[in-house]
Amino acid sequence: MNEYTLPVWVVAAAKSATNILIGNQFRDTEIIDLPNQKESIRVPVCSSALLDNGERSLAVSHCQSGLSLDITRGVEIWAYIQFNKASFQSGKIVENAFPNWLDFHAGFGVGKFESSGQACISKFARDLLCINLYPLLPKGRSIKVEIVLPEGKDRALKTSNEAFGVVDGLSLIGTQAEVQISASPDQLKNCKKNLQNICSKSTFDGCLTFVIGENGMDLALKFGLPANQIIKTGNWLGPLLVSAAENGVKRLLLFGYHGKLVKLSGGIFHTHHHLADGRLEILTSLAVKEGISFDLIQLISKSTSVENALLILEARNPEAVSLIWRRMAKEIEIQSWSYVNRYMSSSMEIGSVLFDRKRQIRWAGFDGLKQINSLGLILK
Repeated sequence: MNEYTLPVWVVAAAKSATNILIGNQFRDTEIIDLPNQKESIRVPVCSSALLDNGERSLAVSHCQSGLSLDITRGVEIWAYIQFNKASFQSGKIVENAFPNWLDFHAGFGVGKFESSGQACISKFARDLLCINLYPLLPKGRSIKVEIVLPEGKDRALKTSNEAFGVVDGLSLIGTQAEVQISASPDQLKNCKKNLQNICSKSTFDGCLTFVIGENGMDLALKFGLPANQIIKTGNWLGPLLVSAAENGVKRLLLFGYHGKLVKLSGGIFHTHHHLADGRLEILTSLAVKEGISFDLIQLISKSTSVENALLILEARNPEAVSLIWRRMAKEIEIQSWSYVNRYMSSSMEIGSVLFDRKRQIRWAGFDGLKQINSLGLILK
C-alpha cells in the first residue's frame, strides 16, 4: 500500500491535471520527485479531464495514508489547473513563499490561517509542487493551481486545527512524503536514534527540547529555541524521557500545546488519544488542587472537551484559568521527573512550556522558566 502524507496526493493530482492540459495522455499513476532525494515515488491518481474547451483541467486523487485512524484517510482531492501569460519566469523557490510562476489557491476544504487568510501549507508541500510542476510549464506561462477538498471542512472539525488558528479545512502540512505513525514502535525507534545522534556529538551541551507534532516544532523555532537541540517526539514521551536521561541529557524542555501535555500532568506518558485520554478528569483534578470554586469545577467536569472547558473558564474567571495552567505546568515537571526516576536514578532537570489555542506561549513551570531565561527568551 502507498502510505504517503496528504501533500503527496495533492501534488499527484496537480501533476496529472497539468499533464492533461499540455496534451499528455492520462496515466493512473504519477511519478513524483521528492525534495533532496534521488529516488522518485509512484502515486495513484483516479481520473483527469479537460474543462472549458481545453482552457482548464481537473484531476482527482484520494489520500491513502495507510492509517485506519487517520483523519485524512480516503479524503478526495480535486486539483484544477490553468495556464496564464507570464512576463517573467524563475525556477527558484523562494523561502516560505511560492515562486512568481505558481499562483496557488486554497479552495474549499483547504485550511487557512484565520489571521491572514493565507493557505496553511508547509514548505515541504510548496517545494513538492514546485519541483514537480515547473518542468511541465510551457515557456512564457504561469500556472494557477486550485486545490479543493470536498470533505475537508467537515474532517477538520475532528482535528485541533482551530486551536492553532487554522480554519475552513485541512492543513497541507508535513515534512516528508512517507507517513509517520506517531503511535507506532517504529516512530519511537526513530526518535531514540535521533536523540542518540544529537547526544553523541562533541558540541552537545546537555540541553534538549521535546516537541509534539508540526505545530510544536514550528512554534519552537519561531520562539527561538535552538534547532539543533529539538526533537519532534510524537506520542512516545515516557520512554523518550528515560532515553534522554540515559544519554546524558542534563536539562530537558517539554514544549507543547496544552491539549497534549495536560496528559503528562495526570501521569499519562503515551499521549495518543486512541490509547488514553482522561484530559477533562485531569483538568478537574488540577482545579481541585488549586482550590477553584465548586461551581467552576462542575463546569469543567461537564464540558465536552478541554478546549470548551478553558473557554468557559476564561469567560467566567480568567484568574482561575491562570491558576490551572500554572499548576498544569508544575505538575508536568513533577510527574515527568517521577516517571524517569521510576526506572533509573537521574538528576536531569525537566522543564515545561505551554502554548495556548492562539499559538501564544503563555505558561511555564519552575524549571521551564529557568531554562528559557538561560537562553535569553521571554514569555509574553
